[in-house]
Amino acid sequence: MDHVALPPNMISSGILPTGSLLESLIHMSNEVASMEKLPCLQARNISIMIRRIKLVSSLFEELQETNCPLPPSSILCLTELFYVIRRVKFLLQGCKDGSCLWGLIQTEFVSNQFYVLVKEMGRALDILPLSLLNLTADTREQVELLHKQAKRVDLLVDPKEVQRREELLQIMASHNEKNRKNRGFIDFVKVREVLSSIGLRSPSDYDEEILKLEAEAEKQAGTGGLIVVSNLNSLISLLTYSKSMIFNDEDEENEKVKEELKRQSASVNRNQDVSSSSQSILPNIPDEFRCPISLDLMKDPVIVASGHTYDRNSIAQWINAGHHTCPNSGQRLIHMALIPNYALKSLVHQWCQDNNIPMVDISPSSSSELERSNSKKKLYEEKAIDHISAIKAATDAVKMTAEFLVGKLAMGSLEIQRQAAYELRLLAKTGMDNRRIIAEAGAIPFLVTLLSSTDPRIQENAVTALLNLSIYDNNKSLIMAAGAIDSIINVLESGKTMESRENAAAAIFSLSMIYNCKVTIGARPRAIPALVRLLREGTTAGKRDAASALFNLAVCNANKASVVVAGAVPLLIELLVDDKAGITDDALTVLSLLISCPEGLEEIRNSRVLVPLLIDLLRFGSAKGKENSITLLLGLCKDGGEEVARRLLMNPRSIPSLQSLSVDGSLKARRKADALLRLLNRCCFQSQNPVG
Repeated sequence: MDHVALPPNMISSGILPTGSLLESLIHMSNEVASMEKLPCLQARNISIMIRRIKLVSSLFEELQETNCPLPPSSILCLTELFYVIRRVKFLLQGCKDGSCLWGLIQTEFVSNQFYVLVKEMGRALDILPLSLLNLTADTREQVELLHKQAKRVDLLVDPKEVQRREELLQIMASHNEKNRKNRGFIDFVKVREVLSSIGLRSPSDYDEEILKLEAEAEKQAGTGGLIVVSNLNSLISLLTYSKSMIFNDEDEENEKVKEELKRQSASVNRNQDVSSSSQSILPNIPDEFRCPISLDLMKDPVIVASGHTYDRNSIAQWINAGHHTCPNSGQRLIHMALIPNYALKSLVHQWCQDNNIPMVDISPSSSSELERSNSKKKLYEEKAIDHISAIKAATDAVKMTAEFLVGKLAMGSLEIQRQAAYELRLLAKTGMDNRRIIAEAGAIPFLVTLLSSTDPRIQENAVTALLNLSIYDNNKSLIMAAGAIDSIINVLESGKTMESRENAAAAIFSLSMIYNCKVTIGARPRAIPALVRLLREGTTAGKRDAASALFNLAVCNANKASVVVAGAVPLLIELLVDDKAGITDDALTVLSLLISCPEGLEEIRNSRVLVPLLIDLLRFGSAKGKENSITLLLGLCKDGGEEVARRLLMNPRSIPSLQSLSVDGSLKARRKADALLRLLNRCCFQSQNPVG
């Protein structure tokens, strides 16, 4: 169903004609009451909320049937209930269609959303003049009961969901420990129990949940913060890995692969069986030498596109079964090539010789998958051992790889440079040590040179590699010293692909984390206008990257006027209501910085649409959005802002919203709301008692 929306000519006042308002309320209440296939999570909050909506729906229906004129205060009440019920609908839809695991992680936050909506329903009913309405005794009694319940409602958090959430967090911690150090034990019986309790019971359930988590991660990128995005990626990785372990024997395609592997195993020399039998009782295999999938000794280690290493046979079976993601990280594999990890293979051979363990070379077509059977659980539960020598060897291997790729950048053909830049781009994604090693290998000057390449892929790979390298703080100064900034601005202005332009903006954002870089970049006359242009033309991610870069640059006072002159203010105001862009908070944050300079204040005051938008954001914005909205309103009302103050006083929603934030908002929001209320109070007093 389409969302019920207010007619444009009524948005400013927030009040609908009585007939249309009641019709919309009844329609939306019926939509909420008739929702099907409700989720397992928040079951009590959802059922109680639907029951409340059904109760208040009887009020709307009876008022429509009586067809009598309504007092103004009842119109205000019904209008507020319209907004509340619309938010209830969105909340229920989000619980129904969103990720179960993310909902479990946020169980207290979601429960609080139900609580806040019930309290707002109670505040709306505060102004309903029941004595002036022509209602039956039953309806009047139901509304009074609902009002009393809403006024004394308590936050309802299901203790079972809290317990499940804690169990899930423990499982995530074990999984993250395993990914970082190949340590930790995951109890998949417990994993299955927790996931089953929230409705994830089949492989298709897991696949659908992974898609929802990926969608949530994309939505949160740039707005939810690094911790939120990191947690979402951890959940995707855990679910992907759990699916492969829990349903390994139940997946039909895997069964076919295993049958094929059985036939292949029969042709392998019997000595291999002896070798694999001894492997099942091997003590203290270094964790770095175990395949993350089979947990057996890797005899033929290979690297996949994500940068993780697996035994060739295990990862081949995974890919042949139709999977296109890395089992360890959950990251989608952009190609299916298996690159031999010669450095690790040499270390495994040396370890086998030192420990008198037979080592048989395994061809890509053979398999040890069926040879591990009962040993898998025993090996999986064994205590991990940290081998510094293997870690050093892995670091040396990265160093050799980086030096080799830098050589290709320097001397290779166009095709070789394209591939080398791409491989460095991937290598720079996987950790701070890799970023340091790549820079030490001398990659940065060559990548800067490739920014001016006429080949779109080379340019895109070069700017993205520099972006990834810039995440390591020491590399920021190296990139700036290499004269990269002008080339990056060129890519931002006229890159061969939109991804190149957007990653150039992200690189400017990363580099401008350092104050001196803010000054240097801001002094380039083309940098800020190019970011403003991307803010207009880019994808959602590109707009967010551009807004983030503009914010970083605007922290430096010398850059604020340049951002205003480049035309950022009208565009940022447009983006406040652009649902597709999804950067309302980012746009507000930049505007709240720009209002502190005279040019920004003048440009923002010239907007006729901003104040009503800010008032709406005081009610419906995020916590961060509300803080920045108050900052803007306070700045607009100070120093000659009497007209804005009068507009606020005339708007019936502004004062209640500010009063609510002064009580329930964040510390910063409460402080600024109090200051703005005092300013408006003085303005009101002066208008009623003019001097002279």
